Amino acid sequence: MAGTYTQLLLHVVTSTKRRMPWITPDIAERLYPYIGGIIRAEKGTLFSIGGTEDHVHLYFRWRADAALSDLMRKVKSRATIWMHDAYPELPDFAWQEGYSAFSVSKSREAAVKEYINTQIEHHKKQDFKTELLRLFHAHSMEFDEKYVFD
Repeated sequence: MAGTYTQLLLHVVTSTKRRMPWITPDIAERLYPYIGGIIRAEKGTLFSIGGTEDHVHLYFRWRADAALSDLMRKVKSRATIWMHDAYPELPDFAWQEGYSAFSVSKSREAAVKEYINTQIEHHKKQDFKTELLRLFHAHSMEFDEKYVFD
């Protein structure tokens, strides 16, 4: 094949350090577009972003010539710098060190977007830990629970 063609769709979840409730609705209204800008600047396409006070879900298309770990390092470090500048009253804001990433089939795109867009309602019924472990099991991921949560 003469060219490289990919459709790398990812659902990534990352949380605030110690799952502190720093991302209020007012902050999310500004933070989410900023994160989208970071992903666009790195040549990705953000389709959906949502979350609660202590974590964020991202659904985006990523490129084949760059590591997801590099993107997530840039997203978290740049978003942290922005948070410290935009909200000096939150000098301790930080992200948890790791993240979780799940591949998404294009046929499941609508369901993933709906899931991300309804995080507030979803978390009225299920806490973050239960949610993340459910995602791990649904994707048949191998993990040791003692290393998942800080």
